[in-house]
Amino acid sequence: MTDDLSLFEGNRIRHIYDEEKEIYYFSVVDIIAILIEKDYQSARKYWKVLKGRLVNEGFTELVTICYQLKLPADDGKMRKTDVADIKTIFRIIQSVPSKKAEPIKQWLAKVGQERVQEMADPAAAIDRARETYKKLGRSEKWIQQRMTGQETGNKLTDYWAEHDIKEGEEYAILTNIIHQEWSGLSVKEHKNLKGLKSQNLRDHMSEAELIFTALAELSTRQVAESENATGMPENKKAAKVGGNIAKCAKEDFEQRTGAKVVTDNNFLPANKETKQIKNND
Repeated sequence: MTDDLSLFEGNRIRHIYDEEKEIYYFSVVDIIAILIEKDYQSARKYWKVLKGRLVNEGFTELVTICYQLKLPADDGKMRKTDVADIKTIFRIIQSVPSKKAEPIKQWLAKVGQERVQEMADPAAAIDRARETYKKLGRSEKWIQQRMTGQETGNKLTDYWAEHDIKEGEEYAILTNIIHQEWSGLSVKEHKNLKGLKSQNLRDHMSEAELIFTALAELSTRQVAESENATGMPENKKAAKVGGNIAKCAKEDFEQRTGAKVVTDNNFLPANKETKQIKNND
C-alpha cells in the first residue's frame, strides 16, 4: 500500500491506496471533520455517535465494512484509523447533513481519476502538487524547495526501507530524532508553535525551515550510507549526527543573519488569528 496526504479546501484528508486491490481507502474522521466543519476530536466523537445510530437504524453492514488501517497522526506516529472505500464514504456522507457534501463527493471522484492518470504518467503527480501549492499562494521558490525537500526525504526513507527499518512507527521515531536535533523541537512541538492541528507541518514551513529540514535529512542519509547503518540503534545514531550537522549550520546562519529559522509563522488563513509567513522567501 502507498499512503498520501491530500488537501480539500486547505484541509488534510488522509488516504491510502492499495495497489494490489487498486482501491483507495479514506480516513472517515477526516471526511467528517470537513462535513461538520469542526476539529478532529469533535469529528471523532461525531463518528462514534453516527456509527451507533447507523447500527440502530439497521445499517450494520455499512459500519462493519469500515476498516482500520495505520495512517500518520498529528504526532507523526502511525496509528490505526477508521477508513473506508469511496463507495462506503459516499454512503456515510449521505448520513451527515452538510453543505460540504457535494463538493467533497466531487473531490473524491477527482482523486480516483487522478490516480489513474498518475499511474500512466508519474510526472502528472508532481505537476498536480505544484498547481495545488500555487493555488494556495505559495511562491515559486517555496514550491521548488518543498519539492526538493520531498525528494530528499524520499531518498532517506528508501534507505531505511532497505536497512531493516519498519515503515510507520520506526520511520516516525527516526524523523522525530532528526527534527529534534536540528530544530530543538519535536515535530509535535514545532506544530504547536505554529498553531497547527491536522495540517502538514512542512506545508507551513518557511523556505529556511524547509532548507534546514532537507539538510538534516540529506546529512542523515549520507552518514548512514557511509557507515552502512542497519536497524534502529545504528540509524538512531546516524539521525542524531545528521540532525546535528544541520543544527550547527542553522546556528551559524542565525548568528550571521540575526534571523531565527524556527518561528511560529504559518500559512493558515488570516481569520484564524495566527501569524502568517510573508510569501517572499
